[in-house]
Amino acid sequence: MLAAYARNVNPEDPFSALSVGEIEPPAVPEDWTRVELVAASINHHDLWSLAGVGLRAEQCPMILGTDAVGRTESGDEVVVYPVIADASLKDETLDPKRTLLSELHPGTLAEYVSVPARNLLSVPKGWSAAEAACLPTAYLTAWRMLTTRGRLPAGGAVLVQGTGGGVATAAIVLAKALGARVYATGRSPERRERAAELGAVPVEANGRLPERVDVVIDSVGEPVMEHSIKSLKPGGRLVNCGVTGGHAPKVDMRHVFFKQLEILGSTMGTREELVELLLFCAESGLRPVVDSTHALEDAEQALRRLASGDSFGKVVVLR
Repeated sequence: MLAAYARNVNPEDPFSALSVGEIEPPAVPEDWTRVELVAASINHHDLWSLAGVGLRAEQCPMILGTDAVGRTESGDEVVVYPVIADASLKDETLDPKRTLLSELHPGTLAEYVSVPARNLLSVPKGWSAAEAACLPTAYLTAWRMLTTRGRLPAGGAVLVQGTGGGVATAAIVLAKALGARVYATGRSPERRERAAELGAVPVEANGRLPERVDVVIDSVGEPVMEHSIKSLKPGGRLVNCGVTGGHAPKVDMRHVFFKQLEILGSTMGTREELVELLLFCAESGLRPVVDSTHALEDAEQALRRLASGDSFGKVVVLR
């Protein structure tokens, strides 16, 4: 079957480890369901896998991709929840053995993907497959950061760092739909303008905000840590889900203890949180921001689009 997969891993030249072509279809585990791909969105996780972050050479070839909308053998169009974990836990993201698709089990950038039946949810009515494929990683991550981890209060204020990325863009539209006042930083006037079009108040990188916020949503890390902490009101929460800008920031702990701040990590979300997100999107009329769409055979172009840093919103692959 046709797939985009890591043939091996290469930290110095990740794209040299990428293949897009025919691969032997993986076996379907017992009690799992095979789903025919309709759409899949691209994430930085795919680029990190090619670089050997979270994926070892001996695990290759490994089909990439965590997000998908697919069609079951009965013809139902479904959203794939990408976390494989102990389903008996209330919060499966806390399972120390949890994995995402494309880490231990083959991912979604292929003609077919197999997952446990519980990992299949109905596509919201009226949504395109490309829109729905944006939800399981970036939008679910942003939803958990704003709600479960960030505990965004009604009528609260949010700062989103790094406008343009999948999680950051998702956080803007979700926070606006939740009724928050949203500020968003961007490294260029063009990105700040796009953030304004989504309803955020644009702020220059490390710029002063009109008010201190309840929650900071951060997927950048090191370059924005000081600004994030200084932007929080007393008792505020900095929620981080990634470190695209660096993983070793300096933290002035005086601000943290004196203002009684919380610095929280967040990874993906639970199946139930994805159910909540799907319901919220259906009720609010929210739609994901799609940067571009590409054919499965052009998956390398899609991955390079994400790697370039020029995308705004989600990059999607269609079959």
